[in-house]
Amino acid sequence: MKTRLLGGIAALLLAVIGTVLLVTYVQGADKRAQQGLDPVNVLVVKEHIAAGTKAEDLGSKVKMETLPQSAVASGAVSALSDQKGKVTSADLQPGEQLLELKMVSPKDLVPGTVPVPEGLQETTFVLAPERMLGGRIEAGDTVTVFASFKLDEAIAAGANVPPNLAGWKNFTELLYHDVLVTALQQAAPDSEKSAGTDKAVALPNGSAYVTVALSDANAAKMVFGSEFGTLWLSKQTEKTAKSDPPTTTFGGLVQ
Repeated sequence: MKTRLLGGIAALLLAVIGTVLLVTYVQGADKRAQQGLDPVNVLVVKEHIAAGTKAEDLGSKVKMETLPQSAVASGAVSALSDQKGKVTSADLQPGEQLLELKMVSPKDLVPGTVPVPEGLQETTFVLAPERMLGGRIEAGDTVTVFASFKLDEAIAAGANVPPNLAGWKNFTELLYHDVLVTALQQAAPDSEKSAGTDKAVALPNGSAYVTVALSDANAAKMVFGSEFGTLWLSKQTEKTAKSDPPTTTFGGLVQ
């Protein structure tokens, strides 16, 4: 009798212990599963992004998505503000997560250069500092290109040009927006010509070779502007307003 009673008690204890162990294991498994499902915010590419695109220009090309932690790649980017001053090191495709390893300093690709977007080609122009923000243009910048012309004679009224140019010898034309600077070669600033304060920007030493990415048709127009006129670059930002102004002449300037 006592033997059966003791055996029953032992079996009951074993059942209780087994149940406790099973519950503990199941709870641990649930916690492990939940850890893998913890939601994480990451930036995901919405459209094709060319290599060399600046982080400041990615805002409209990526979107924030919430993914399970187990589905988030190592080094996934959750805020573009952390990538300021960097560019994409390779082409990015829709659906892929934006990764830190694909965001690099422009100088880390090839010193002083950024990749050429697909379908474009590079052309180099020699520009004086005052025609490129006092020499502050850098590889990876996006610029607007202007061309100014000074002719020996006024344009005849019957020439194949817009009517507003007839009779004028000098004019300025906005050629393009959104031109990518892919390389810049410039002599080091002349410290003797620099201002005396620590906050002053050092003066550039002479003209620079500025290389830009353009289609063949656009490159031809910019080459013409450089050969027979003068080129000016203005630096764009992500919020730069873009318009299509008419050709500027003295008459239009004073109206």
